[in-house]
Amino acid sequence: MIFKGSATALITPFTENGVDLNAYEKLLNFQISNGTDALVVLGTTGEPATMTAKEKEEVMRLAVKTAKGKIPVIIGTGANSTAAAVENSVMAEKIGADAVLVVTPYYNKATQDGLVAHYSEIAKHISLDIIAYNVPGRTGVNLLPKTFARLAEIKNIAAIKEASGNMEQIEEVIRLTEGKADVYSGDDSLTVPTLAMGGLGVISVASNVIPKYVSDMCKAFFDGDIKTSAKMQRDMLPFVKALFMEVNPIPVKKMAETLGICQKYIRLPLTEMTEENTKVLINAYNELIKG
Repeated sequence: MIFKGSATALITPFTENGVDLNAYEKLLNFQISNGTDALVVLGTTGEPATMTAKEKEEVMRLAVKTAKGKIPVIIGTGANSTAAAVENSVMAEKIGADAVLVVTPYYNKATQDGLVAHYSEIAKHISLDIIAYNVPGRTGVNLLPKTFARLAEIKNIAAIKEASGNMEQIEEVIRLTEGKADVYSGDDSLTVPTLAMGGLGVISVASNVIPKYVSDMCKAFFDGDIKTSAKMQRDMLPFVKALFMEVNPIPVKKMAETLGICQKYIRLPLTEMTEENTKVLINAYNELIKG
């Protein structure tokens, strides 16, 4: 088990010219002090596709230094080149990550056998636990339950972040891999449903700005207070919808900027959230916080 409960898919705060390391360190400590169970660095929400190799290494090292011994640090190392994903994963292990998050290869659209070969090759080169990341809406390829069941036989392929948005698929993954691999929700709106099916937690975008809420929701579930957990899930739905009115991480960075967590900078080809949508987002946040 890598973690149980809520992990935050961290944004990367930027300045006009680089990574805002001071803001990033504050964000890490904000997460740790508000009950987050693990940190995901350089996932989709962290904008790694528009960061330099040097920037990514700085962020990895800072996260490990700040969180090591407190909560697990999971580093995103995926690429659509298997060799690059291996190289990234080896570096993450050397830096001190607790696990790696590896998205399915995107754009080149591997077959299911190709996906098995891809993850198997990465697993050969590191001793760290691997979380496979299935997000077909972004990658153009769906890691099928029966395919992940094959991967779950590999010792250090320990979990999957399931962001297909398909509850039936998530249920099937859990059914086929129970006792062999853990399943984490990759959708904030499906956290409690995934837990109810036997999932172990969520890798959350929302918890960048509401870490205690998401953590408390998971803890309520695992403490047996299903009614409270389910109500919290329902109550946060308008805010979650607002967080995905525009492509992630545009809205969550706008919310973080509003709360003073980061500056306004987001990197092209992503652009700032529209004024109209920003109003909807802030109103949804305020309604949730008011309770």
